[in-house]
Amino acid sequence: MKCKIIRLRCYSTASPLTSHFNQRITSIKNASRATKVYDALQLFDEMLQRQPPPSIIQFTQLISVIVKKKRYSTTLILLDQMKLMGIPANIYTINISINCHCRLNQVAYGFALLANIFKQGHPPNLATYSTLIHGLVLVDRVFEAVELFKKLLRDKLCDPDQVMYGTVINGLCKVGHTSKALELLTFMESGSCKPCVEQYSVVIDSLCKDKMVDHALELFGKMTGKGVLADVITYNSLIHGLCNFGRETEAAKMLRDMEEEGVSPGKGSVKDAELAVQAMVRRGPNPDVITYSALIDGYCLRGEIDEAEKVLDGMVEKELVPNIITYNSLINGYCKKKRIGKAMRLFQEIQDKGLIPDVVTYNTMLQGLFESGNPAAARELFNKTQAKGLEPDICTYRILFHGMCNNSQCTDALALFQSLGGKELVKDIVLYTILIDGCTNCGKPNLALDLYDELLLKGLEPTVRTYNGMIRVYCQEWLLGKGTELLRKMEENGCLPDSFTYNVIVRELLKKNEHRETEIFLEEMINRGFMPDHATFENLLVRIPNVGKDSHLRSIIQKLTNGGRKDT
Repeated sequence: MKCKIIRLRCYSTASPLTSHFNQRITSIKNASRATKVYDALQLFDEMLQRQPPPSIIQFTQLISVIVKKKRYSTTLILLDQMKLMGIPANIYTINISINCHCRLNQVAYGFALLANIFKQGHPPNLATYSTLIHGLVLVDRVFEAVELFKKLLRDKLCDPDQVMYGTVINGLCKVGHTSKALELLTFMESGSCKPCVEQYSVVIDSLCKDKMVDHALELFGKMTGKGVLADVITYNSLIHGLCNFGRETEAAKMLRDMEEEGVSPGKGSVKDAELAVQAMVRRGPNPDVITYSALIDGYCLRGEIDEAEKVLDGMVEKELVPNIITYNSLINGYCKKKRIGKAMRLFQEIQDKGLIPDVVTYNTMLQGLFESGNPAAARELFNKTQAKGLEPDICTYRILFHGMCNNSQCTDALALFQSLGGKELVKDIVLYTILIDGCTNCGKPNLALDLYDELLLKGLEPTVRTYNGMIRVYCQEWLLGKGTELLRKMEENGCLPDSFTYNVIVRELLKKNEHRETEIFLEEMINRGFMPDHATFENLLVRIPNVGKDSHLRSIIQKLTNGGRKDT
């Protein structure tokens, strides 16, 4: 392998320790411990002392860990050390340096580095310009940021993306130029780079702060009309804005709409909704059961069950009778917090009060009991449900079969499934997939194979999870040929394999020492944009022959490690 000599030091794009460093970098990136920065600095020193040193990509990945911890000055020192040791910079390390200077309010240094980029013949990329614009906004030089943005558009130096547009829009709103930000948002809508919820939310928030709530609501309607789904920040801004103008009824309705859209409320939106309810109590109209229930559900979704209980107490004080929807939210909140005893007591209490639990109540309790390690109690509850004549829905059976299979009761689950006979839900592919996985995990592959044959006879279309489950069965039963055959068949049926599919096959091929086949599937896997997971990667490393022996497998590993793995 040829090395490039720089200042008496050999720099190589690959080394025998590449995989070792990749694993350690990945470990540091995934770690949550307080010593994360210390570990990264220690590894950096080790990498710097290696001869030849690791690739610039590995240095960049490691330094990114330190940048994310906001150690900007430290990062600049490390980049200087790399330069002194003869490790050449690339556009990515220069962009990191620009970002650190900008974060340290040293935008002038950032532009000086831009000049160096031009001198060295490195063309700046989109990230370079985005970083500089963001740096200008950070130090309140918004109009300079806007001028640079205009120059990029005018001279066609790069095509701005959503991040760059968002930075400029945020900057304009920051200095009170909401109307200009709205104009830029409209310009985005007419171009090829369409705005997403982040850009809309910034302008909606700014309009609310400018006391233009009706304009904010109009933009919100326009956004959702274009198919852009609002997020918790959008709703927070609108709920807060409505509350500030005494429009509590609309704020409470907005919270309900938020929950119906499946957006988990943030602390701000729930608190604002609570203030809205309090204001409604004082001034009218009085909040109803639906309003209180929405507020309780908001707290439960956030895990703030104690706050939800206070709202329930306040509701009862106002002589409002909670309905089954109210109690369902509370039961779900208790189950999510693993307070299954409290959930069970409330479940019994509502029946004592004459309320009849619905299928949602039973489904919530079933899932809570299984997840808290009470499978016997869950099955007993299911039997009681049937005895009371309440018809389980498809979600009930999915929860039930999943819980039973996870507790090594797949034979019982299968018997119950077969007892359903001609019911429509036995044609549910998700149920079949749950049972196939369950039988496989319980060591009953033959039952899994029978289930697969059965679903095909019924004309059901397997999903990627179904195919993955069956490929796993074939591989575990040493029927690798059938597994790879099924991979091809699923593609013919229009169901594309995913990362799990390839990882299962590659691991099983490695166990059988089928290195040639492994190489073929690895290449195919990489070309499709998938990467080996941690378990597959470890299996690969131990099978690479010693240095000096030819190995296509080693070439593939080097390609992976030099290019960076997506799952890290």
